[in-house]
Amino acid sequence: MNQRLLHTPQGVRDIYGSECQKKNVVKSKIHQVLHHYGYHDIETPTFEFFDIFNREKGTVLSNQMYKFFDRNNNTLVLRPDMTPSIARSVAKYYEEETLPLRLSYVGNTYLNKANYQGKLTEVTQVGAELVNDNSSSADAEIIAMIVDSFLAVGLTEFRIDIGQVEFYKGLVEEAGLSQEDEEELRGFIENKNSFGIEKFLNKLHLTGDVKEVLCNFADLYGDVEILSKARKMTSNERSLKALERLEKVSKMLALYGYEKYVSIDLGMLTQFNYYTGIIFKGYTYGTGDAIAKGGRYDELLSQFGKEAPSIGFVITVDELLMALSRQSIEIPTEEGMLLLFDRIEEEKAIAKAGQLRKEGNAIALMKRYEERSLSDYLVHCKANGIGTIIYLKEDGKEEIIKVDQNEQ
Repeated sequence: MNQRLLHTPQGVRDIYGSECQKKNVVKSKIHQVLHHYGYHDIETPTFEFFDIFNREKGTVLSNQMYKFFDRNNNTLVLRPDMTPSIARSVAKYYEEETLPLRLSYVGNTYLNKANYQGKLTEVTQVGAELVNDNSSSADAEIIAMIVDSFLAVGLTEFRIDIGQVEFYKGLVEEAGLSQEDEEELRGFIENKNSFGIEKFLNKLHLTGDVKEVLCNFADLYGDVEILSKARKMTSNERSLKALERLEKVSKMLALYGYEKYVSIDLGMLTQFNYYTGIIFKGYTYGTGDAIAKGGRYDELLSQFGKEAPSIGFVITVDELLMALSRQSIEIPTEEGMLLLFDRIEEEKAIAKAGQLRKEGNAIALMKRYEERSLSDYLVHCKANGIGTIIYLKEDGKEEIIKVDQNEQ
């Protein structure tokens, strides 16, 4: 029984030691990037009322949420998605604000997945939301921050794929698909099932340009030139405006000098129905999922009583750490020091440790016991990422010992 209690539930895990240190460093580096762009922190509760995330607001399915009840029998959920929480908070505290709001956050989200496949159900996310700005400049700023965040943690090989929800919605509108038909088509598109798409459209007796572009939807991927190709494949105004918007964003990203990191993916869709315009995902090798996701959600805040165009992104720190590890990218952490002292030197050790801490050093204070050899303390330091031992001996002498973290 006691051994069973040492284990965590499926889908969650403990993070400790050097891994925890590295995770904190990565979060800090990304947070610093957001700070340099003028974003201010906001914290929302880990759990909220179920209605904040219900399907009408375009978030995850009910059976993918961790649900429980408070003493008044209200249905509560562990947040499965940060964006609706931020939207609710902005509608409450910034109801009258009309100038752009730049908000950033760090927090955990929880998804009750049916099939874990080694994926965590609790993940840490760092993200940002830009509210009250519907410009292509805002779109580009958000994507540029993702690029800068990746570069800040040491990634050099990555790609940001950019899509446009309105391009797809324009085609669906032109085809006259019902909601039920659209959902079935979306499933084929998300699975990149070209055969299924064609067979489904044949069943609907769809013809003409709209059928051709939907059949080739998954192939509309590449550099900015793909926009010209797509423009020739459709004539509906809604889709053409979406392409025009993507072209503007691409030009803005070129001003940042980040066009080399960006690809256009007009076949991209997302499970969150609250997205209304540009959407994007960030990829690198060493992980099977996108490490950054986001998009424009101009109508979500209106469901909380505030009309405000908005765009945001989130970086999943756990996926990013996995990628950094598999790419052998070092995450520098502060090694710290151990001030080891013989019993007679305790007063001197306390004073010295205090002075070193005032100077900005990370220093742990530890008394050496006679039954312990110096090698015991070296093993301890290696296990805990401590790089230096300052040893105050009983004869009044001081010895500096460097700990080789790579030594087996």
